Amino acid sequence: MRSTAADGLKIVVIGGFAVGKTTLVRSVSEIRPLETEETMTVASVGVDSTAGVGAKTTTTVAFDFGRITLNERMVLYLFGAPGQERFWFIWDQLFSGCLGAVVLVDSRRVADCWYALDRLEEQGTPFVVARNNFGVPKHTLEQVREALDLPADVPMLDCDARDRDSSARVLVRLVEHLRELSLAGGR
Repeated sequence: MRSTAADGLKIVVIGGFAVGKTTLVRSVSEIRPLETEETMTVASVGVDSTAGVGAKTTTTVAFDFGRITLNERMVLYLFGAPGQERFWFIWDQLFSGCLGAVVLVDSRRVADCWYALDRLEEQGTPFVVARNNFGVPKHTLEQVREALDLPADVPMLDCDARDRDSSARVLVRLVEHLRELSLAGGR
């Protein structure tokens, strides 16, 4: 790995609270990721709903950052955005200069990612949707697509953000989607 690269490429990982954004960045980064995870305190009671997220005790308060060297010239930078509404003001800065985004979805809490989809569509940022599976999914990908009202041309796939190969497949699918859009005269 070189210490410098000529071209830096940026992808943002977004989604609702506790969907696995930090976990995905952590699983694929070749460096120890920068994480801004902090312990949740009583101040978050009534602000951050932990319903359906198990024993979550930490939350991202700024962003996560990881790196993947693609070759001697190109490096992929991953930014994981915080999911709670009070941190959404950070998203516009994270979107600046990004190639595209991964929207992580927890099918137990589909509505938590609607804001992410709205922001990406409003900004014209290409994206893929990855259902981060927490156990056996209760709904098919098509049912989740329908609940999100996603067009058929938006790629949707399953993943396990804890698994490096699974997370890498999501990033590869985003890059393939970006290429498809480029060839079709899109972005």
